Amino acid sequence: MSMLPTPRGTLTPNRPLADLTWLRVGGPADWLFQPADEADLADFLARLDPAIPVFPMGVGSNLIVRDGGLRAVVIRLGRGFNSIEIQGDRVVAGAAALDAHVARKAAEAGLDLTFLRTIPGSIGGALRMNAGCYGHYVADVLESLRIVTRQGEIVTLPARALNLRYRQSDLPEGAVITAATFRAPLGNPLELQAKMEDQIACRDASQPTKDRSAGSTFRNPVGHSSTGRADDSHELKAWKVIDDAGMRGARIGGAQMSEMHSNFLINAGGASAADLENLGEEVRKRVFQNSGITLEWEIMRVGEPAAGK
Repeated sequence: MSMLPTPRGTLTPNRPLADLTWLRVGGPADWLFQPADEADLADFLARLDPAIPVFPMGVGSNLIVRDGGLRAVVIRLGRGFNSIEIQGDRVVAGAAALDAHVARKAAEAGLDLTFLRTIPGSIGGALRMNAGCYGHYVADVLESLRIVTRQGEIVTLPARALNLRYRQSDLPEGAVITAATFRAPLGNPLELQAKMEDQIACRDASQPTKDRSAGSTFRNPVGHSSTGRADDSHELKAWKVIDDAGMRGARIGGAQMSEMHSNFLINAGGASAADLENLGEEVRKRVFQNSGITLEWEIMRVGEPAAGK
């Protein structure tokens, strides 16, 4: 591999990624880069051999890294990227700020981003996935975002440039989101706080929040997703078609579909990435055989299988 530029931040070779993901699986990245700040990131990418792939990683809440790891520079934003500022009815958040923290800070200022409170992960990932719940999505409130392109340019984009749709966005290859500006509806801080407490109680009653999961495993079937569009129905949920196929509680190795919520894939202990992905694929197969519906992964799967697999 060609020599890498020397950044001000931290650059670690052959860094295992398992401890950086919620599912606690995955092999090493060739390099893990934790930039000091946006300028450090831009300078590094500008000088990095264009042939070397980069993979921006959030807090790993929606990710399976395969057992063979990633042949790439994995970029993980940290302390230099987690600021949250209130500017009138706008909230400007660094990409590494946690969704829950942004929701809480906004609520204190009387701004309603409460839907973010129960979404695991960071703002960069929320933008990339158009994260949402309770009928509200990032697309409803995002005004603009800052990215560093793979070529090392710092660019501000309007929200429409992402072409946000159900659990998807269009981001230039290799670009790293560094910040987002939201325009939030106004609300009463005490009412917003109470709303978030209700959401958390509801989530904890229906989802296996104590288990090692990566949130929802599969998207709700197409044509049935709650995008809020008038032409879209959402009667059909992924958990329902998984139940109907008899896959609630199904296991492969240390991987299991949660008994509590069958659209949650969990590491029940000692699972490999292959166990988790194989179980997910088995669920997709059984659901298709049972209902003719093809489930789409919501969890990102990246990297290579273990050698010899």
